[in-house]
Amino acid sequence: MGKGSKYVSHKPGPDGHIEWSAEENAIWRILIERQLKAIEGKACDEYLAGLERLDLPRRRIPQLEAVSARLRAATGWSLKAVPALISFDSFFQALANRQFPVATFIRRRDELDYLQEPDIFHEIFGHCPLLTNPAFAHFTHTYGRLGYAAGKEERVFLARLYWMTVEFGLLNTPQGLRIYGGGILSSPGETEYAVNSPLPERKPFDILEVMRTPYRIDIMQPIYFVIDDIAELYEIAEMDLMAVVQQARALGLRPPRFDTDDKRAG
Repeated sequence: MGKGSKYVSHKPGPDGHIEWSAEENAIWRILIERQLKAIEGKACDEYLAGLERLDLPRRRIPQLEAVSARLRAATGWSLKAVPALISFDSFFQALANRQFPVATFIRRRDELDYLQEPDIFHEIFGHCPLLTNPAFAHFTHTYGRLGYAAGKEERVFLARLYWMTVEFGLLNTPQGLRIYGGGILSSPGETEYAVNSPLPERKPFDILEVMRTPYRIDIMQPIYFVIDDIAELYEIAEMDLMAVVQQARALGLRPPRFDTDDKRAG
């Protein structure tokens, strides 16, 4: 989660409404229009169905309650406005309560292509469409419950599971490789890279390998894990995940595929 942020989140009013500036709404429009083009033929059907269900506005940043109303109708989830950075306890607790935390700021024009901190575009466009899917929603809720109860070292292994699924997961389909991870779906560069680049390794999903695979947050991913059906996320959530965490701890990590002299590795 980090210790500091150069962004300051908007504080919602008593009715939950946030006043966004014309510039902030313009940035949303740029981001959503170019990303809708980028994900054509690359996003999974379940994500696209969720995107249609949410019916996100193109010309302005959506109000959280409008998105929450559609999520509640689909899977019982809602959005929770949070500061730019929150603690792991707060993050896990929100997910455990079926509340998806959304930092109420949007990136500046000079950071359109990449932002280390998750802003409102990443959270709403990248993640919320799949929260309308029961399997994805159940997986995220279970992850939150387990993470909230877990110890500090156990959370590190759970974080790798989240990273390789919710953030950077890929899906095999009859039409070819498709994306379901929000970290990819909110990034034009990684959308193209994840599906078409010959550089990364794409491995069949193995939960023990996932928890043993280091990652870095500020590079194109060297490894993606691929599931064959979104319904697999429900099955993964029903596993004894904490037992897998203990197995992964005992076996240790795989050698990283990147420079390790950086605190942004997980």
